[in-house]
Amino acid sequence: MDRSGLGIRPIIGLEIHVQLATRTKMFCACPVEFGAPPNSRVCPVCLGLPGALPVMNRQAVEYSVRTGLALHCTIARFSKWDRKSYYYPDLPKNYQISQYDLPLCTDGYFDVPAGPDGQVRRVGIIRAHLEEDAGKNLHESPAITRVDLNRAGTPLLEIVTRPDLSSAEETWAFCVELQRLVTTLGVSEANMQKGQMRFEPNVNVAITWEGREYRTPISEVKNLNSFKAVKAAVAYEIQRQVNDWVADRDYVIGKAPRENRGWDDVREVTEFQRGKEEAHDYRYFPDPDLVPVRIDEAWLERLAAEVAEAPLERAARMRSQYGLSAADADTILNDRATADLFEAAAACGDPTVLARQFISFWSAAANARRTTVAGLGVDAGRLGELSRITAEGLINATAAAAIAERMLSCSDSPAEIARREGLVQERDESSVAAWVEQAFAANAKAVADALANPRKQQQARGFLLGQVMKLSGGKADPKLAGRLIEERLGRMGS
Repeated sequence: MDRSGLGIRPIIGLEIHVQLATRTKMFCACPVEFGAPPNSRVCPVCLGLPGALPVMNRQAVEYSVRTGLALHCTIARFSKWDRKSYYYPDLPKNYQISQYDLPLCTDGYFDVPAGPDGQVRRVGIIRAHLEEDAGKNLHESPAITRVDLNRAGTPLLEIVTRPDLSSAEETWAFCVELQRLVTTLGVSEANMQKGQMRFEPNVNVAITWEGREYRTPISEVKNLNSFKAVKAAVAYEIQRQVNDWVADRDYVIGKAPRENRGWDDVREVTEFQRGKEEAHDYRYFPDPDLVPVRIDEAWLERLAAEVAEAPLERAARMRSQYGLSAADADTILNDRATADLFEAAAACGDPTVLARQFISFWSAAANARRTTVAGLGVDAGRLGELSRITAEGLINATAAAAIAERMLSCSDSPAEIARREGLVQERDESSVAAWVEQAFAANAKAVADALANPRKQQQARGFLLGQVMKLSGGKADPKLAGRLIEERLGRMGS
């Protein structure tokens, strides 16, 4: 079949499981602790033992509402808990406490970047509901499967989008931006290596051929725990479904079943796991052991006041307010505490110079210490002062980097360090002129190139400036030195 005549339109929605950053589980007092010895963080409630009664975690509800507000959702004033019945070895009760027809958050949207010039893609949010996680099956040996129930009962917020995404790249961008949102809100650490954020794309394809549209059945790719896997799995699934339709025109909704598929990271393919369940298969019914959640206006207003500015909105404001590039704003916003520190420092410093310093030597120092810029422990006042004295010309960029290193081990101000270390720039014109004279006298060929060779003029002038800085021990004001070099060359060439 000639595929050049096919119209292909991917249709992608997402289900995202976000582990909430509570100290204890959703319905019991067991601590939420990654890496604890297997089955050591369990109790009669999360083990589903007879007679054990659940008690709702209020913090989990508040984190969920806070996220729903950031996703522009309607927050239910009345919500209830439901039992979702199914059997797996890692679900001791044989049902999961979840929410079905009355979720906490409904009908919202989330804007994600969709282009280099600030364009966004608005993705609808169908619902965001609270539920408990299951345990973990460990397939470390082909002979046995081990079950660790430490995770059973951990609070999860499941966010379900509308099928508004249309490519693997858009899906990747959504996942990246959502992780930034929940970490900015402080509701989740969203560490995917620890299973704290998992993505499940629902993918099908609308294929147009000979004036008619065909839609492939929806496949849900389960439990993806990296952005790379999300992009690769969605791209693979789109191509697989097109290939299957080309091979069999009955591979369409209504004639072929929906599927749950898994992602093989090594082979980079999806594999069939089982047919996809429908809602009626779970036999939902209200949980008789838990009271409904009622949210009054005072509670909702308090939670709304705690919702931080969304990263995408904050990035746009920071670009406008501080003149940052999109790349610099995104880098600074990767960590909320670092972004807060930047804004506090910008209030008493030079934002443009501060951004360069954050991206260069402050980030390098943080990476070397495996922390964030905020984690370095340098206060906003000293950060701002360093950027300000650099912008004012008291010190140059090289000296600023050296001063920053000293600031990590002492509490002195940048200006004090600069004076003590002899790093204050020399801006006395006669002193700088003397270094220029020495540089010209010692580098006759560079002077000749700067005067006569058009191809080497820029390089030669830069070399002469470098010699001035070397002779001055880095103290010469480079702007003043550059001006004096140009003036001297001008006189020599006239």
